[in-house]
Amino acid sequence: MLVKTFRTGGDRNLGYLIGEERGKVAAVIDPSYSPSAIAEFARDAGFQVAYAFCTHDHHDHTNGNPEFERSTGVRPLLYGDRDPKTGRKVEAGAAFPLGDLSIRILHTPGHTADSICLLIGDALFTGDTLFVGKVGGTDLGEGARREYASLHDILLDLPDDTRVFPGHDVGVEPESTIGHERQTNPFLLRPDLESFIELKRNWAQYKKEHGIA
Repeated sequence: MLVKTFRTGGDRNLGYLIGEERGKVAAVIDPSYSPSAIAEFARDAGFQVAYAFCTHDHHDHTNGNPEFERSTGVRPLLYGDRDPKTGRKVEAGAAFPLGDLSIRILHTPGHTADSICLLIGDALFTGDTLFVGKVGGTDLGEGARREYASLHDILLDLPDDTRVFPGHDVGVEPESTIGHERQTNPFLLRPDLESFIELKRNWAQYKKEHGIA
């Protein structure tokens, strides 16, 4: 399995191409500001793009969708959309075949109601739900509660060696693993929802005290 990371622009946005190398088919996640560059890479590497997904509906993740569809003929899908070729709906637990691989949809609301993460092999594409050493922004009410549940009940249920590829390079590193985040991410170390929200409320001061950019 090939994972190709693209620094697409915006606020350090990251997009991805995941290639199944035996069948030369690929999926793209969050093409955002660089749809043509990703489409060109796929063509030059000999991959046929079978799917594209956006991890949520914010403009910095979806602005390149029309251009990407023009370049590849593939319309990027968001939570709730139905893939026109397979008829499968992007929803919790759905699986999309990609050659010898499978793309599993995890619905992880919090940052937005439609946030999804995508699990392909041992690689987890977390959008703006989980960054390296940080988590996605939310309000301090229902959004935070839903994000806390998504992190603890869904993402932290995955094996420690699951690789983490976030939607922005705004963390300590651009990539991580579930095990590393479980052990080091200050938000995931909080013992309960109340202290999780407290850290969100005081994140600027916490960063200053701990030398976090």
